Amino acid sequence: MAGHLYRGYELLVEMISRSDLRFLSFTGNLVSTGLRGVLAQLVDEGFFDVVVTTCGTIDHDIARSLGGGYYKGFFESDDEDLYRRGFHRLGNIYIELKDYVPVVERFTHKLVDELVSLKREWPVYEILWRAGEKLSRDPNSILGAAFKKKIPIIVPGIVDGAFGTALYTRSRISGIKIDLFADIGLLAKKIFGSKVSGALIIGGRISKHHTIWWNQFKEGLDYVLYITTAVEWGGSLSGAHPREAISWGKVKPEAKRAVIYGDATIILPILAAGLIETLRKK
Repeated sequence: MAGHLYRGYELLVEMISRSDLRFLSFTGNLVSTGLRGVLAQLVDEGFFDVVVTTCGTIDHDIARSLGGGYYKGFFESDDEDLYRRGFHRLGNIYIELKDYVPVVERFTHKLVDELVSLKREWPVYEILWRAGEKLSRDPNSILGAAFKKKIPIIVPGIVDGAFGTALYTRSRISGIKIDLFADIGLLAKKIFGSKVSGALIIGGRISKHHTIWWNQFKEGLDYVLYITTAVEWGGSLSGAHPREAISWGKVKPEAKRAVIYGDATIILPILAAGLIETLRKK
């Protein structure tokens, strides 16, 4: 994979230098790790124009920004014992129960009450900017970095997590409404107005698919790099290679593309360090 890693670095440098629309796509589990600060820095450096992710990203970013207890643990843990002691487990990360859903819920309910005093209906990306404004003092906050750079965070599965659920529960009292089509409209406008688009896609699932799906309407991505541990012979979208996306029109046949198999918590910091050093010189 060393050769693939270097190829991915070269591809990203060219993509960021030459494309006019750049996507950063990743899954929420990564935000529970030390990658949260790396992802925030990539946004803050201005390398990307749109972030596409899952509701888990929003949950973990809020919880960690507000001092939530996240600890390095073990995959081989006794989960019944952990639960009795007051911990969730995400892979080998332990998360205190009291610092997750309750914290996200309190933060979101207070945010919603402030939002409805201004207007009743909101695009999700604007709600996330407002959330990011409150978290912007944390240099490792992805929401905070996106707010400062006014980079939209698109979360197509916004109700699939603590933040989205808290939006719903508070809506029963406040009357707030989510305009998800406004997020899609913003995404469509950016894609239809672009000439050359590229994406760094870490992991799979809905964030990966949403990124490549919308790029088919401009005849596909011109640059794409996948970082994954999923295998393509499972038939899942998470494991599908860019060459499969060509058959759907989501990646151009002539696109520059690469796949790096491996742990993103190792690969991404190396790529980020290379990008920052190279692109700052340029």
